[in-house]
Amino acid sequence: MLIGNLGRDPDLQYLEGNIAVAKFPLATTETFKDKNGNLVSQTEWHTVVLWRGLAELAQKYLHKGSLVFIEGRLRTRNWEDKDKNKRFSTEIVGDNLVMLDKRKDNNEPNTGTDHPETSFTAPDVSFDAGTNAPATKDDLPF
Repeated sequence: MLIGNLGRDPDLQYLEGNIAVAKFPLATTETFKDKNGNLVSQTEWHTVVLWRGLAELAQKYLHKGSLVFIEGRLRTRNWEDKDKNKRFSTEIVGDNLVMLDKRKDNNEPNTGTDHPETSFTAPDVSFDAGTNAPATKDDLPF
């Protein structure tokens, strides 16, 4: 499970059989205080891959900077490059996607990036600005 911001717009491609696949980088940031009390942020980049309907949903509604919750599994691939060096890539294959960007108010101009009323949102989830940790109306079980 990851919560982060897209590093660029999703790249949507169609494979043989008209199967949609979208790929994008996702930045997750951890913020903590060091031993001197200074606030330190560490950002990690992940490659997210979405398939079929989830890929098309991402391409339609997500853009660079979008805040999302991704649930999925790790997939590591390896191959040899042209110089016979062994290469590998680890990706997050998303099984679930929740768009966490706030919806636009009806009084604000429509920029074309707001979500329709039927979008996937997490209305009971908010985020603490200091830790980016999820907080709900009820206590979390962990």
